[in-house]
Amino acid sequence: MQSQVHVFLEGWDTFYVIAGSVAGALIGLQFVVIALVADSSRRATAPEFAAFGTPNVLHFCAALLVSALVSIPWHSLAGFLLAVAACGIGGLSYVAVVIRRARSTTAYRPELEDWVWHAVLPFIAYLSLLVAVAFLGRYAPSGMGFIAGATLGLVFIGIHNAWDTITYIATGPDHGVK
Repeated sequence: MQSQVHVFLEGWDTFYVIAGSVAGALIGLQFVVIALVADSSRRATAPEFAAFGTPNVLHFCAALLVSALVSIPWHSLAGFLLAVAACGIGGLSYVAVVIRRARSTTAYRPELEDWVWHAVLPFIAYLSLLVAVAFLGRYAPSGMGFIAGATLGLVFIGIHNAWDTITYIATGPDHGVK
């Protein structure tokens, strides 16, 4: 007999295999790019990198983690909901850290686009995980949609922010890319 959680997760296998694989590959690629940038003469300062670079890896890791959670053969819905809620709460807490770090940077002042991509959109993605937990009990398709949207959103947020960070480091503030 299938447990209640298997009914919710049915049909999502391929999506999460793809999302998790992409997130994992992008984590590796981020490490390669950082290694290459480390050899560059132009570098971001530690506070700026902590505010605008490190969160990219965390968002990719969160997408990978959620993909793994959906793939686990859960025996109870409560355990799955608790794990997804923990990801949402952890992510929201980290967004607060990122906001604090971005506000305290001195070498670069965040613009509206930075606040949207580094604070607002990640906040919405992690909040979506908590909304999913609330929906899963009553409206399983909507709840799973929120989880999928958050996962995909975190991948795209990470891609945008990684590109933005790397081009800023590579070209510098005097080239008008940011």
